[in-house]
Amino acid sequence: MNSEGPSLTPRSPVYIMLTSKFTRYILQKLGWYLLAFLIAVSLNFFLPRLIPGNPVRVLISKLAEGGVQSDALARIYDNYMREFGLDQPVYIQFLKYFGGLFRGDLGTSFMLYPGKVADLIKEALPWTVALQIPTILVGWIIGNIVGAVCAYKGGRFDAVVFTSALAVSNVPYYCLAILLLYGLAVHNPVFPVGGGYSFGSYPELSWSFFWDALYHYTLPFLSMIVVAIGGQAIGMREMALYELTTDYVHYSKALGLRDQKVVRYVFRNAMLPQITGLAISFGTMMGGALVTESVFSYPGIGSLLFTAIRQTDYPLIQGCTLIITVAVLLANFLVDIAYGFIDPRIRAAQLGER
Repeated sequence: MNSEGPSLTPRSPVYIMLTSKFTRYILQKLGWYLLAFLIAVSLNFFLPRLIPGNPVRVLISKLAEGGVQSDALARIYDNYMREFGLDQPVYIQFLKYFGGLFRGDLGTSFMLYPGKVADLIKEALPWTVALQIPTILVGWIIGNIVGAVCAYKGGRFDAVVFTSALAVSNVPYYCLAILLLYGLAVHNPVFPVGGGYSFGSYPELSWSFFWDALYHYTLPFLSMIVVAIGGQAIGMREMALYELTTDYVHYSKALGLRDQKVVRYVFRNAMLPQITGLAISFGTMMGGALVTESVFSYPGIGSLLFTAIRQTDYPLIQGCTLIITVAVLLANFLVDIAYGFIDPRIRAAQLGER
């Protein structure tokens, strides 16, 4: 046994990571993602302001319904405009917004004043993470296994499973959510109609609350994971079928290699695009979560963003979309780095440049 630790052979992933070329590869990727982040942050500020309407006027209109006099409304309007900084030029608002990001200050919500956007997101984020991460990972694993088995077995099994996967993958999230809501909550009240937990209870670390939250969690989870499994199964099946027809597979069989070893190489190569799909899932699933959480009144980022858009709450829209942007960019960046270890062609390219 070598007591000096693992050896660094020229082809080992650790050796490649430590080479200057691979470090340059990481830094180059990091630079592009930082640029994408800066562009996304800028769009994150300007796009909500393209929504028609003045959010302060919406607030004042609600006060007017309560019978507040016009002169008092005018003073309240001016105070709110100063409080939210909307009386300043747009570029000044942008600079304050950009500076606030580095301090961790996402601003104050218009509609939930004086609630801080960061606090509202902290309350909603755990619910979305608890719904998203298991859905993405479980759907990705099961979908890839199902797709690989379909490609390998073929025949009637492939025809039935592939048709089923194709059908469920093309069902919009909101349609499946509404069907499950009607079938298992309204028509047959097996599960609750909506919410993250029962009315009157409060989030706490206890088994009773855990089972109650899991009871409310089931339908949103099912409505998303069924679509996820179908989409991943189709992608994996198509890639595996393509790999099974390549020259290296025929050559390996001609050399007399065991099927088990050939299949391992086939599915390893077929998995590479699926890893990229795993990162993309974080973005596409968030869109599905927006609708799914709204259908089930689930207290996550999706419901919070939908409410913010409906009420033209600039800071809350910016905060929610910022979280989504960071999650998608970070997932894609980690996948690009993982590709450097998983894909031998990238490692060979880095060695070839030395």
